[in-house]
Amino acid sequence: MKFLAIGDLVGIAGINELKKRLPQIKQKEKIDFIIVNGENSAEGMGITERNFEDILSQNIDVITMGNHTWGKKDIFKFIDHPKLIRPANYPKGVVGKGYNIYICNNKKIAVINLIGRVDINVLSENPFIIAKEIIEKIQDQVDIIIVDFHAEATAEKIAMGHYLDGKATIIFGTHTHVQTADEKILSGGTAYITDIGMTGPKNSVIGMDIQASIKRFETTLPERYKIATGECILNGIIIEVDDKTNKAINIKRI
Repeated sequence: MKFLAIGDLVGIAGINELKKRLPQIKQKEKIDFIIVNGENSAEGMGITERNFEDILSQNIDVITMGNHTWGKKDIFKFIDHPKLIRPANYPKGVVGKGYNIYICNNKKIAVINLIGRVDINVLSENPFIIAKEIIEKIQDQVDIIIVDFHAEATAEKIAMGHYLDGKATIIFGTHTHVQTADEKILSGGTAYITDIGMTGPKNSVIGMDIQASIKRFETTLPERYKIATGECILNGIIIEVDDKTNKAINIKRI
């Protein structure tokens, strides 16, 4: 099987770039299963019902979230949709699902969303312990386990990769909007990359208008962010998984 994970969609520009590029990627690479991080799709913060429907219209299998999960109140209308998952290590009792199990090509595929705790300013439980608990619970029920770890610190994400090596099939990082060049198959057979990047305006500061971003850093005043304009990019990874062993055998950046 071939899996495609697409980095944080930034605003309508990111959604439009997804619509533009995805058909060609699916056809050329023969993609079976697609995961998209949508937590920035509502102009950089959260997701609206319209954004959600727009993304699903592209036959996306799973939409993951992150620190901006609750950025738009719209999300409470569709938070229980089976194709939407939010970080599993949010405090107990929070609405929505932190993971779900999907069927594709006669394989049972679990997708888990986690959020980091280093420099991300979101109240959450320990992602390592929660990941371990979920995987121990479902490992005998599924063939493939995929983790989107939405975290700021590279060290935290790399540590998670080694922590779950051999337990998860694929682990990829999101949140920084900057794609890393460390894609690899770890010793236990897990495909790993620290961050898959973003899908949105190319000439920007992680998707945001350059001058507005500079003003914030220069003055320390709360300048309102706005989405940059112009040419867009699509970042992500394609992972090939062996049908017999359910181990990752190839990972490449796009």
